[in-house]
Amino acid sequence: MTTPMSTNTTLDAYEDGKAVDQKEFRGMIGSLLYLTATRPDIQFAVCFCARYQTSPRTSHRQAVKRIFRYLKFTPELGLWYSSGFSLSLRGFSDADHAGCRIDRKSTSGTCQLLGTSLVPWSSRKQASVSLSTTEAEFGKIPLLIDSTSAISVAKNPVLHSRTKHIDVRFHFLIDHYEKGDIDLIHVATENLLADIFTKPLELSAFARLRGELGVTGWRCVDNALIKGEIESQWTGFIALLVR
Repeated sequence: MTTPMSTNTTLDAYEDGKAVDQKEFRGMIGSLLYLTATRPDIQFAVCFCARYQTSPRTSHRQAVKRIFRYLKFTPELGLWYSSGFSLSLRGFSDADHAGCRIDRKSTSGTCQLLGTSLVPWSSRKQASVSLSTTEAEFGKIPLLIDSTSAISVAKNPVLHSRTKHIDVRFHFLIDHYEKGDIDLIHVATENLLADIFTKPLELSAFARLRGELGVTGWRCVDNALIKGEIESQWTGFIALLVR
Protein backbone atom coordinates (compact mmCIF):
# COMPACT_ATOMS: atom_id res chain seq x y z
CA MET A 1 0.00 0.00 0.00
CA THR A 2 1.81 3.12 -1.24
CA THR A 3 -0.50 5.86 0.09
CA PRO A 4 -2.66 6.02 3.24
CA MET A 5 -5.79 7.05 1.35
CA SER A 6 -7.01 6.70 -2.21
CA THR A 7 -7.81 9.83 -4.20
CA ASN A 8 -11.17 8.20 -4.99
CA THR A 9 -12.19 7.98 -1.32
CA THR A 10 -15.61 9.62 -0.75
CA LEU A 11 -16.78 8.79 2.76
CA ASP A 12 -20.04 10.07 4.20
CA ALA A 13 -21.61 10.00 7.65
CA TYR A 14 -24.65 8.23 6.22
CA GLU A 15 -22.88 5.45 4.34
CA ASP A 16 -24.80 2.34 3.41
CA GLY A 17 -23.47 -0.88 4.81
CA LYS A 18 -23.22 -2.72 8.06
CA ALA A 19 -22.48 -0.79 11.24
CA VAL A 20 -19.21 -1.76 12.92
CA ASP A 21 -18.23 -1.86 16.58
CA GLN A 22 -17.88 1.76 17.69
CA LYS A 23 -15.46 0.98 20.52
CA GLU A 24 -13.17 -0.96 18.21
CA PHE A 25 -13.29 1.78 15.57
CA ARG A 26 -12.46 4.48 18.10
CA GLY A 27 -9.60 2.37 19.40
CA MET A 28 -8.18 2.11 15.89
CA ILE A 29 -8.46 5.87 15.42
CA GLY A 30 -6.83 6.52 18.80
CA SER A 31 -3.87 4.30 17.93
CA LEU A 32 -3.39 6.09 14.62
CA LEU A 33 -3.67 9.54 16.21
CA TYR A 34 -0.84 8.53 18.54
CA LEU A 35 1.30 7.60 15.54
CA THR A 36 0.73 10.96 13.85
CA ALA A 37 3.18 12.45 16.36
CA THR A 38 6.01 10.99 14.25
CA ARG A 39 4.23 10.22 10.98
CA PRO A 40 2.83 13.44 9.48
CA ASP A 41 2.26 11.56 6.22
CA ILE A 42 -0.84 9.92 7.75
CA GLN A 43 -2.16 13.08 9.45
CA PHE A 44 -4.84 13.94 6.90
CA ALA A 45 -6.10 10.39 6.39
CA VAL A 46 -6.40 9.75 10.14
CA CYS A 47 -8.13 13.06 10.89
CA PHE A 48 -10.49 12.51 7.96
CA CYS A 49 -11.52 9.05 9.19
CA ALA A 50 -11.83 10.34 12.77
CA ARG A 51 -14.86 12.39 11.69
CA TYR A 52 -16.96 9.21 11.48
CA GLN A 53 -16.59 7.83 15.00
CA THR A 54 -20.21 8.48 15.98
CA SER A 55 -21.70 5.86 13.67
CA PRO A 56 -18.91 3.99 11.86
CA ARG A 57 -19.76 1.76 8.91
CA THR A 58 -17.88 -0.92 7.02
CA SER A 59 -16.59 1.61 4.48
CA HIS A 60 -15.17 3.77 7.27
CA ARG A 61 -13.36 0.80 8.80
CA GLN A 62 -11.99 -0.18 5.40
CA ALA A 63 -10.51 3.30 5.01
CA VAL A 64 -8.88 2.99 8.44
CA LYS A 65 -7.52 -0.46 7.60
CA ARG A 66 -5.90 1.00 4.50
CA ILE A 67 -3.93 3.39 6.75
CA PHE A 68 -2.72 0.42 8.83
CA ARG A 69 -1.71 -1.42 5.65
CA TYR A 70 0.21 1.65 4.51
CA LEU A 71 2.05 1.75 7.84
CA LYS A 72 2.85 -1.96 7.54
CA PHE A 73 4.21 -1.31 4.04
CA THR A 74 6.40 1.62 5.22
CA PRO A 75 7.71 0.68 8.71
CA GLU A 76 11.10 2.27 8.04
CA LEU A 77 9.72 5.78 7.58
CA GLY A 78 10.00 8.46 10.24
CA LEU A 79 10.89 12.10 10.76
CA TRP A 80 14.52 12.97 10.14
CA TYR A 81 16.11 15.92 11.94
CA SER A 82 19.55 16.87 10.66
CA SER A 83 22.12 18.33 13.07
CA GLY A 84 23.13 20.96 10.53
CA PHE A 85 20.09 23.15 9.99
CA SER A 86 19.46 26.87 10.13
CA LEU A 87 17.11 28.59 12.58
CA SER A 88 15.03 30.25 9.86
CA LEU A 89 11.30 29.61 10.29
CA ARG A 90 8.95 29.05 7.35
CA GLY A 91 5.24 28.35 7.44
CA PHE A 92 3.05 26.69 4.81
CA SER A 93 -0.73 26.81 4.70
CA ASP A 94 -3.43 25.42 2.42
CA ALA A 95 -7.14 24.63 2.37
CA ASP A 96 -9.55 22.78 0.17
CA HIS A 97 -12.96 24.31 -0.60
CA ALA A 98 -16.07 22.79 1.00
CA GLY A 99 -14.47 19.35 0.92
CA CYS A 100 -16.56 17.80 3.70
CA ARG A 101 -19.64 16.11 2.23
CA ILE A 102 -21.47 16.28 5.56
CA ASP A 103 -21.51 20.05 6.17
CA ARG A 104 -19.40 21.46 3.29
CA LYS A 105 -16.80 22.86 5.66
CA SER A 106 -13.25 23.22 4.35
CA THR A 107 -10.16 21.42 5.60
CA SER A 108 -7.12 23.48 6.61
CA GLY A 109 -3.59 22.14 6.53
CA THR A 110 -0.57 23.90 8.05
CA CYS A 111 3.05 23.08 8.79
CA GLN A 112 6.11 24.98 9.95
CA LEU A 113 9.74 24.18 9.21
CA LEU A 114 12.69 25.28 11.33
CA GLY A 115 15.37 25.24 8.68
CA THR A 116 14.66 21.92 6.97
CA SER A 117 13.14 20.29 10.06
CA LEU A 118 9.38 19.89 10.42
CA VAL A 119 8.11 21.09 13.79
CA PRO A 120 4.33 21.55 14.19
CA TRP A 121 1.79 20.43 11.60
CA SER A 122 -1.97 20.04 11.53
CA SER A 123 -4.95 18.96 9.46
CA ARG A 124 -8.35 20.07 10.72
CA LYS A 125 -11.82 20.94 9.55
CA GLN A 126 -12.65 24.64 9.71
CA ALA A 127 -15.25 25.80 12.21
CA SER A 128 -17.39 27.65 9.67
CA VAL A 129 -18.50 27.14 6.08
CA SER A 130 -16.52 29.13 3.50
CA LEU A 131 -18.28 30.48 0.43
CA SER A 132 -15.09 30.78 -1.64
CA THR A 133 -11.48 29.60 -1.72
CA THR A 134 -10.46 33.11 -0.63
CA GLU A 135 -12.36 32.71 2.64
CA ALA A 136 -11.16 29.14 3.13
CA GLU A 137 -7.51 30.17 2.75
CA PHE A 138 -7.79 33.49 4.55
CA GLY A 139 -8.78 31.70 7.72
CA LYS A 140 -5.26 30.28 8.09
CA ILE A 141 -2.69 32.40 6.32
CA PRO A 142 0.68 31.95 8.11
CA LEU A 143 3.32 32.55 5.43
CA LEU A 144 3.56 30.57 2.18
CA ILE A 145 0.23 29.89 0.46
CA ASP A 146 -1.04 29.31 -3.07
CA SER A 147 -4.00 31.72 -2.93
CA THR A 148 -3.19 35.10 -4.47
CA SER A 149 -6.66 36.39 -3.54
CA ALA A 150 -6.11 35.61 0.15
CA ILE A 151 -2.78 37.44 0.05
CA SER A 152 -4.46 40.43 -1.63
CA VAL A 153 -7.09 40.60 1.10
CA ALA A 154 -4.43 40.52 3.82
CA LYS A 155 -2.33 43.20 2.15
CA ASN A 156 -5.30 45.40 1.23
CA PRO A 157 -8.17 44.63 3.63
CA VAL A 158 -10.89 46.60 1.84
CA LEU A 159 -14.55 45.71 2.37
CA HIS A 160 -15.51 42.94 -0.01
CA SER A 161 -18.66 40.86 -0.43
CA ARG A 162 -16.67 37.66 0.00
CA THR A 163 -14.78 38.79 3.10
CA LYS A 164 -17.03 41.04 5.19
CA HIS A 165 -18.38 38.19 7.31
CA ILE A 166 -15.03 36.49 7.96
CA ASP A 167 -14.48 36.13 11.69
CA VAL A 168 -12.79 39.21 13.17
CA ARG A 169 -10.24 37.12 15.08
CA PHE A 170 -8.46 36.27 11.84
CA HIS A 171 -7.60 39.92 11.27
CA PHE A 172 -4.80 39.70 13.80
CA LEU A 173 -2.80 38.27 10.89
CA ILE A 174 -3.18 41.56 9.04
CA ASP A 175 -1.82 43.37 12.10
CA HIS A 176 1.25 41.13 12.13
CA TYR A 177 1.78 41.67 8.41
CA GLU A 178 1.57 45.44 8.79
CA LYS A 179 4.02 45.32 11.72
CA GLY A 180 6.47 43.35 9.60
CA ASP A 181 6.33 40.25 11.80
CA ILE A 182 5.45 38.03 8.85
CA ASP A 183 5.70 38.15 5.08
CA LEU A 184 3.10 36.62 2.79
CA ILE A 185 4.61 34.78 -0.17
CA HIS A 186 2.79 33.08 -3.03
CA VAL A 187 3.97 29.58 -3.89
CA ALA A 188 2.76 27.26 -6.66
CA THR A 189 0.30 24.60 -5.52
CA GLU A 190 2.61 21.74 -6.52
CA ASN A 191 5.31 23.16 -4.23
CA LEU A 192 3.03 23.81 -1.26
CA LEU A 193 4.00 21.37 1.49
CA ALA A 194 0.71 21.85 3.36
CA ASP A 195 -1.20 20.35 0.42
CA ILE A 196 -0.55 16.90 1.87
CA PHE A 197 -2.67 17.85 4.92
CA THR A 198 -5.83 18.86 3.01
CA LYS A 199 -6.68 15.96 0.69
CA PRO A 200 -5.53 12.54 -0.54
CA LEU A 201 -2.88 12.80 -3.27
CA GLU A 202 -1.62 10.66 -6.13
CA LEU A 203 1.48 8.61 -5.31
CA SER A 204 4.00 10.82 -7.14
CA ALA A 205 2.87 14.05 -5.46
CA PHE A 206 2.39 12.34 -2.10
CA ALA A 207 5.87 10.77 -2.10
CA ARG A 208 7.52 14.04 -3.15
CA LEU A 209 5.82 16.15 -0.45
CA ARG A 210 6.39 13.44 2.15
CA GLY A 211 10.11 13.55 1.42
CA GLU A 212 10.22 17.35 1.53
CA LEU A 213 8.61 17.25 4.98
CA GLY A 214 11.54 15.16 6.20
CA VAL A 215 9.71 11.83 6.41
CA THR A 216 12.33 9.39 5.23
CA GLY A 217 13.75 5.90 5.74
CA TRP A 218 16.95 4.34 6.98
CA ARG A 219 18.71 5.01 3.66
CA CYS A 220 18.85 8.70 4.56
CA VAL A 221 20.40 7.80 7.92
CA ASP A 222 22.98 5.65 6.13
CA ASN A 223 23.93 8.57 3.90
CA ALA A 224 24.18 10.89 6.92
CA LEU A 225 26.52 8.44 8.65
CA ILE A 226 28.72 8.28 5.57
CA LYS A 227 28.83 12.08 5.27
CA GLY A 228 29.58 12.53 8.97
CA GLU A 229 26.43 14.58 9.59
CA ILE A 230 25.62 12.72 12.83
CA GLU A 231 27.43 13.62 16.04
CA SER A 232 30.08 11.07 17.01
CA GLN A 233 28.48 9.91 20.27
CA TRP A 234 25.43 8.64 18.35
CA THR A 235 27.05 7.01 15.32
CA GLY A 236 27.72 3.60 16.89
CA PHE A 237 24.21 3.32 18.34
CA ILE A 238 22.49 4.40 15.12
CA ALA A 239 24.69 2.17 12.97
CA LEU A 240 23.62 -0.78 15.12
CA LEU A 241 19.94 0.09 14.66
CA VAL A 242 20.29 0.58 10.91
CA ARG A 243 22.03 -2.74 10.42
